[in-house]
Amino acid sequence: MNNIDLMNYWIESSDRDYESMKKTFEVEQYTWSLFIGHLTVEKLLKAIYAKINKENPYPPKIHNLIILAEKCNIKTDEKKTRILMTCNSFNISTRYEDYKNEFYKKCSKEYTLEQIKNIEEIREWLKKILIQIS
Repeated sequence: MNNIDLMNYWIESSDRDYESMKKTFEVEQYTWSLFIGHLTVEKLLKAIYAKINKENPYPPKIHNLIILAEKCNIKTDEKKTRILMTCNSFNISTRYEDYKNEFYKKCSKEYTLEQIKNIEEIREWLKKILIQIS
């Protein structure tokens, strides 16, 4: 698979996850909604990685959004860094038993909606980056 095919794969997968994030929110599955939101962002970062790395477009098999952004040479301001760090916690908190209960308590409708808005902001920003990369 060349870098453009791989980039398109990650974008399409991210777009499907974005829709799943919204649907799981609608049925009040707030922790899963945020977990899928993390995947949405992760896959867009991997799309950027694929696009800029023509010789080796396969992104590293990591889930840390901050590290992925660094590997894509993306500069983040303080707000975006904070959002990415928070999104990282959605991945950890839904995967590991000792974090699940506390995370579940934290994920009210209001909290989840606020985080989804942050994910949407990051999503739009990353999609603009994808368009700007030649």
